[in-house]
Amino acid sequence: MDHQAIREQIVMYAKRMYDEKLVSATSGNISIRLPDRKDAFAITPSSESYPDMTEQRIVIMTIDGEILSCPDGARPSSEWRLHAEMYRAKANVHAVVHTHSPYATAFAAIREEIPLILAEMQPWLGGTIEVAPYAALGSIEVARNSVNTIGKKGACLMANHGVVAVATNLDLAYVRACYVEDAAKVIHLARCIGTPHPIELRE
Repeated sequence: MDHQAIREQIVMYAKRMYDEKLVSATSGNISIRLPDRKDAFAITPSSESYPDMTEQRIVIMTIDGEILSCPDGARPSSEWRLHAEMYRAKANVHAVVHTHSPYATAFAAIREEIPLILAEMQPWLGGTIEVAPYAALGSIEVARNSVNTIGKKGACLMANHGVVAVATNLDLAYVRACYVEDAAKVIHLARCIGTPHPIELRE
């Protein structure tokens, strides 16, 4: 199957993620599960400039780490295990977006969950955004911690690291990453002028 459309979509959202300041420099990463092979995915390359990124630089690999397609000099994102474990554990996940958006990452840095502060958080994210325990960057531990913490929700924080959002498609995964950052920003601003009131859901 021709994966050109997948490569193009990843690059489009990677550039958008950079332009919208959800990442800086070469941080963060994006992947899409291959529709014709459920154990494989396409992912952004490691340590490459987003403004200069092209479709030809996207790496295709399996969830076990086997490289299926990799341009000369390219390497898969150092966080490929995070994406692989999400795909391995969640059959309904077909896209993963990992950002270092500043407001949400501030919550991750103090290891504080983002409470259900906006009405949009419940339908789009599943409620409160919890924090996965800290583990070394790129490790299998940080990947598994994130899988366990995110559960059935659309996103979680990664302690001292950033945000991971998942969905059935890249459009939705990206929207979820944006909502996490928006919620973190709003609660920060609300605390500057008063005491924010989390939404209490009724059974």
